[in-house]
Amino acid sequence: MKQMLGVVLAVSAIVTAGLAFPQANYPEKPIRIIVGFPAGSSPDITARHLGQKLAESWAKSVVVDNVPGAAGNIAAERVAKAVPDGYTLALAVNAQVIINPSLYKLPYDPVRDFAPVSQVGVSPNILVVHSVVPAKTLRELVTLARARPGEITFASGGSGSSPHLAAELLKTAAGLDILHIPYKGVIVAVPDLLAGRVMMMFSPISVVLPLVRDGKLRPLAVTSLRRSPVAPNVPTIDESGYPGFEATVWYGLLAPAGTTATIVRKLHLETVRVLALPEVRAKLADLGIEVIGNSPEEFAAAIKSEIPKWAKLLKDSGIKAD
Repeated sequence: MKQMLGVVLAVSAIVTAGLAFPQANYPEKPIRIIVGFPAGSSPDITARHLGQKLAESWAKSVVVDNVPGAAGNIAAERVAKAVPDGYTLALAVNAQVIINPSLYKLPYDPVRDFAPVSQVGVSPNILVVHSVVPAKTLRELVTLARARPGEITFASGGSGSSPHLAAELLKTAAGLDILHIPYKGVIVAVPDLLAGRVMMMFSPISVVLPLVRDGKLRPLAVTSLRRSPVAPNVPTIDESGYPGFEATVWYGLLAPAGTTATIVRKLHLETVRVLALPEVRAKLADLGIEVIGNSPEEFAAAIKSEIPKWAKLLKDSGIKAD
């Protein structure tokens, strides 16, 4: 009996060592970060900054794979259903995990199907208009839209995206009748906005900031409760007459549920280390992104707490996905 027990323990030790060894040496092959939005979008840029530094640290390729469409749901589903070995990750935005569950029948559960690694950062949306729009302030835009119900068009990054939600919240708060034109990501909408085929858009600030600085688009307001350091002269919607208005975008790194705690911890520690690098913080700050870098537990708690908050807001406001 003792001899048999010894054999069992020895076999168990060998199996355990075999499982632990690849985890301890993770990563041993290229990592793929899936982004649910087009190249050039703020999630894409953020993922590439992070991926570059992770690749340098681990001497392994980190490939950013853009899978746009369905407000990021397609990309999120791919990660949720991926092998939980740490080699397929998501650089997700809040819409994919805390807003979309209230707008769509999703093929994934944002709490059950992901292992949070860390929130990377948070950024406001910015409301911009084409130069033909005569409004110079948010108040003037509201006045114009009320005088021309159903005529003012606004682009978004897709139904249920953060830019769409910001516009819908403004519609509700200001009692506006404006027409939604959804695109597969805000970066795709920019050419039509510049051409005047749509008149206004909420966008992650990093996407349109160069165009704002060049005078090609006119900024009216940001959706955070405080002004953005990269656009300090642009007022908030809160201070423009709609107290408490907030519709920011956060970016977070997620692994599939079932990814071992060892790998999640290694990913988290390296992500936080990268986010602390002055050059990375400077690059993200230039994009209007404020670094967070919280723990997996804090990130998971944030997701759980924000889902019901947004569900109530969406229900009370009557906002629906197109």
